[in-house]
Amino acid sequence: MSDVAGDAGRPTPGQSSVGDAPVRADLSATHRIAVEDTGGVRVVTFDRPEARNAFDQAMYRAVTGALAGASADDSIAVVVLTGRGTAFTAGQDLREMAAMATGGAVRGAGAGFRALLDLLEAFDKPLLVAVNGVAVGLGLTLLGFADLALADEEARLRAPFAELGVPPEAASTFLLPQRMGWQQASLALLAAEWLDAGQALDAGLVVRVVPRGTALAETVALARRIASFPPRATREIKRLMVAARREDVAAARTREEAAFAALLADPDANPGSGLASGLPDRPRG
Repeated sequence: MSDVAGDAGRPTPGQSSVGDAPVRADLSATHRIAVEDTGGVRVVTFDRPEARNAFDQAMYRAVTGALAGASADDSIAVVVLTGRGTAFTAGQDLREMAAMATGGAVRGAGAGFRALLDLLEAFDKPLLVAVNGVAVGLGLTLLGFADLALADEEARLRAPFAELGVPPEAASTFLLPQRMGWQQASLALLAAEWLDAGQALDAGLVVRVVPRGTALAETVALARRIASFPPRATREIKRLMVAARREDVAAARTREEAAFAALLADPDANPGSGLASGLPDRPRG
């Protein structure tokens, strides 16, 4: 949840071609993302490197549209999410969040975030993530919806909600304890500690740590393996795996959104314009 910008044009871990012969390359140069389809795999790249791929409303809409399109397209069996530049994503654009906290946001400013979570909750095709660099806020909590995630060996992850003075998001109060265990989730959510790639692996947030610069290629290779199987089978497996948690995820989201609304309504607790100052997006030291 930091919108610190930097390293916009530099080659970075995880940024490599998804294949030599894409069926439809660069399908969408949509504002804020790039989309490439090849071999039954759709790669959605967060493409706002000047802001470490922080999610503003335009990016929420673009990513939601790309996922919705993949869900409806029978030629797409698997989706991969990754980021361009040195970050996977720095999470919510804190300037937009500050505007919401102070009442200065446009009407319906939170709709994009909710629409993306609705789609992630209902998405019934395998969803893989290539954590190519820094993952902050939503960059970490998004992994709760990933079926498989691979991390670059230099990736760093953090959930800074406690330091920002806001409740967690994206059903992370349910999904992270479920995935990481109570102690590790508490370390992430209450202590807001940085996790390196190895710690993310040990905590169950990612399934593999891969050499620098190979996160996207390795994730796409795994996605292609999954896409080579009968798509109805993989889709049904995904549906069955997530069925037991759907009500819990929805309930956690409702609680989190109510907590955030209550915080904004309390002048003593509202983080206000202080959110716009952001947070360091690198570990101290």
